[in-house]
Amino acid sequence: MTTEPLQAPAPSTVAAQAIDLHKTYGTGDSLVRALDGVSLDLVKGEFTAIMGPSGSGKSTLMHCLAALDNPTSGKVIIGSTDLSRLKDKALTALRRDQIGFVFQAFNLIPTLSARENILLPLNLAGRKPDDGWFDTVIDTVGLRDRLAHRPAEMSGGQQQRVACARALVSKPAIVFADEPTGNLDSTSSAEVLSFLRRTVDDFGQTVVMVTHDAVAASYSDRVVILADGRLVDEIRSPDREQIVEHMTALQAAQVAAAQGEAG
Repeated sequence: MTTEPLQAPAPSTVAAQAIDLHKTYGTGDSLVRALDGVSLDLVKGEFTAIMGPSGSGKSTLMHCLAALDNPTSGKVIIGSTDLSRLKDKALTALRRDQIGFVFQAFNLIPTLSARENILLPLNLAGRKPDDGWFDTVIDTVGLRDRLAHRPAEMSGGQQQRVACARALVSKPAIVFADEPTGNLDSTSSAEVLSFLRRTVDDFGQTVVMVTHDAVAASYSDRVVILADGRLVDEIRSPDREQIVEHMTALQAAQVAAAQGEAG
């Protein structure tokens, strides 16, 4: 496994960058290094999965990349914008206009219909939807016959597809998905992952997904693996067996290191 910063191959266009990110919590003996010098390029039009053991820093990394949390030091750049230079109002506008979010818990408004949930970010921003793009997203996600339904009237898979459509309707520069299949059965998971895959292949969308699931990660173009707040491995064009092999090797190395320290 490599410990070098994982950079995208030139001449790919970079959608987002993490540059020497550090994130710490606490002080003194209770100091926790959630991120310990992470540098990463995320390529435009590519599906990247972020994996790692529990506590490896993968969710912290995504939250910093998605402007939901601030690193202790280092930079995050979305497109050509350095997030550290933005004031609160500009940062809110960037999150609204350039970043799409898909979360494990769906985060739908229960009193709104599927259509209203999908269009909510645009309505809050005072923007009118692009009708042609809205139709394309709805047909791609397969929800045309469910637009009038509220979340309670839909399955988990349908609710997550509503969340995916909501993330895409504003044409964001990048979509972040945090364990998007964590609450779904295998059939619904496959539907959501296939949809995310199609947005990359058909629309050139950039997708970054945190997951612990090797099957989910196998839908991506690239898997990056964290351990102890550092990027330690990368797999291109992954399949499930490769991912399991790499994760198993990482776990074995961690166990051996722990035994060595104990001894």
